Amino acid sequence: LFPGVRQAQWLTKTKLVEGLPPAVQGIMDNPAHGLQELEERAKHAVSHARLWDTAEVAPRREQYCPVLFENLIHICRLMSGKYPSLSKRMLARNCRIAATWERESILLQVRGLSGILMNSMTPIPPVASNEEILATKEHVLETFYPIAPTIDLQEVNVYKELNDTGQCFGDGYPYSHPHTLFFLESANVRTNRFRPEQLRAKMLMFAFGNALAKAKALHGNDPKVLEQPVVVQSVGTDGQLFQFMVFQLNTTDLVSNDGVKNLVWIDSDQNLYEKAQCVPEVKKRVVTKPAGIYGFQPDTFKKFLALYLHGTV
Repeated sequence: LFPGVRQAQWLTKTKLVEGLPPAVQGIMDNPAHGLQELEERAKHAVSHARLWDTAEVAPRREQYCPVLFENLIHICRLMSGKYPSLSKRMLARNCRIAATWERESILLQVRGLSGILMNSMTPIPPVASNEEILATKEHVLETFYPIAPTIDLQEVNVYKELNDTGQCFGDGYPYSHPHTLFFLESANVRTNRFRPEQLRAKMLMFAFGNALAKAKALHGNDPKVLEQPVVVQSVGTDGQLFQFMVFQLNTTDLVSNDGVKNLVWIDSDQNLYEKAQCVPEVKKRVVTKPAGIYGFQPDTFKKFLALYLHGTV
């Protein structure tokens, strides 16, 4: 998506709110959850991924990005001792999503691999109140005139309008609610990775696609304002910089620009650490900067953990 999130907002009929929603922020700020007690583990997780997991002098991004993700998820799972319902989660990889909708007179479809998908036995509760949802009626979606909002979308012949929450799930699958999508931009060459703005647009489109497919599975294909909105989260990272997103599908009536809009909260460009010094810096046989992780940002880790806990605590 060339214009990034702005284009994705129009395609999905969505209003953007900067920052994380109060429900997630409240998890971060509540000392009873003990998030600060895991900060040292998180720092060790970064050191393991960037410094200790390889015999190479400096690990490649395609190696350390997935390792860091697995390390952080492992720390999140430690909270299941305190909150047993966290064990009712499942990570699914290489699952395909298909969702079809009409926007103005254009038939649109998001389709493909939806990152690493964490599913839950229970849905995430709505994060916006009924008053906040109704207030979106006044929101005016940005247009790109004279540029068409579908300018860089791939045009294909659609023979079947699919709405599928994942080809790896069968009927009766107990973890049937999409919770959080994880996108790892681990390509070592920068030009092969999504830029942060394009990554956020991709995150929005696939969060929307998963929410729309789930809503249609629950409520049918008739366009409507949902009595029970569908919430899907998304996290994107290149192994250092993180993007956080919470999407709430309020309506499947997407044709016109009028009426209730969907909502997305985005917290952009959050560094987990400033620098990984893989080898010591030496000047005149004196170590001026030892190897290590510099500028670790505990709040970024807390956001990752808070999104994991969201819907349970």
